[in-house]
Amino acid sequence: MKQWVNLVCGWAFLLSLQVVSAHENHHESPQESSATQLAVSVTADPAGRIWMAQAKQGQVWVSSSDDTGKHFGTEVAVNPVIMKIAAGAEARPNIAVGANGAVYVSWTEALKKNHAGHIWFARSLDGGKKFEAPYIVHQHREEITHRYDAMQVAADGTITVAWLDKRDMLAAKAAAKPYDGAAIYYAVSRDHGKSFSPEQKLADNSCECCRIAMTSKPDGTVAVLWRHVFDGSERDHAMAEIGPVGKPVLVRASYGHWKIEGCPHHGAALAVGEGFGYHLAYFDGAGDKPGLRIARMDGQAWVTSPPRRFGDAKRNAGHPALLSVGDQVWLAWQEHDHTGADIVAMASSDGGRTWGAQVVIVHSASKLDYPQWLYVQGQAVLAVNSADRGLQLLPFTY
Repeated sequence: MKQWVNLVCGWAFLLSLQVVSAHENHHESPQESSATQLAVSVTADPAGRIWMAQAKQGQVWVSSSDDTGKHFGTEVAVNPVIMKIAAGAEARPNIAVGANGAVYVSWTEALKKNHAGHIWFARSLDGGKKFEAPYIVHQHREEITHRYDAMQVAADGTITVAWLDKRDMLAAKAAAKPYDGAAIYYAVSRDHGKSFSPEQKLADNSCECCRIAMTSKPDGTVAVLWRHVFDGSERDHAMAEIGPVGKPVLVRASYGHWKIEGCPHHGAALAVGEGFGYHLAYFDGAGDKPGLRIARMDGQAWVTSPPRRFGDAKRNAGHPALLSVGDQVWLAWQEHDHTGADIVAMASSDGGRTWGAQVVIVHSASKLDYPQWLYVQGQAVLAVNSADRGLQLLPFTY
């Protein structure tokens, strides 16, 4: 177990160096870092148009495709003022399209202090032709950690942005009190991104460098899943629902009891289940069989089903992605070794109770970004960005 923890910590450290290197220069030309080049975000609007956001040369750029990703139109700069943008691995700009056609983007500015950042937001109300002046989402403006932002646009138009935040850790440190990890804060916009309400704390003691997973129900309830630091430094998962009324309640979502003094840089995936709650996919390093897990969370009793293992742990399987539409569920993840990198996927037609065969969708001798799912006009589509082929959008037909 000790050997495994050391391996994970070393892997996480190398990843963090890769991400930090992308922050050192906001003009990364003539050669952008490989982490920044690969770290794109994609989404699809109701008309089937594909939208992509990525960071280049200190700006977030948005483009769209009307032919399922074969060709993308002219890129539009979101932020007119160049800044250091956190992009790579677990952190990258986020993009979403509302039912009203508005395009929303959030991203993290990396500040001069180590690990410090601000969360920015911008919107376009004219179909991505131009973006309004961006602004910082949170009212707390000290130069500390506000990083690893996630964004969710619910069916009712509510926009929720969540991020990792160390204001409480620093306050505890100043008071000579113990504090593990970081906090998670969130802010909500109910006017289509014109403004956000003052941020609120969702939870203390989140893992410091794992991305946050978010999804939303048809009624507008937003669910958040993150790696949490439980007592004894057990880095399992917790989740909470953010609704229009009431205070979110933290519930434990995984029970691997993985004890590790360090962040594994490995965020989870989350999707709404049909009639029962949520699908969860995550990495668990506990025990003698570390690897990826898939489980179902009851949304009323808040009980998690026994997790099922998937992926090849010997090939470093990790970074899962989920898509759920009715009883159809799609799951994808990344695997890699000395032979190259693969994106592997499988599907369920009964709400995740049983799963079909694991199928290699993409193989590359170069680097692959984490997989992302899109639902495009009734078809599950896997989005994969690679160093040698660029962004590929692949219908999943197995």
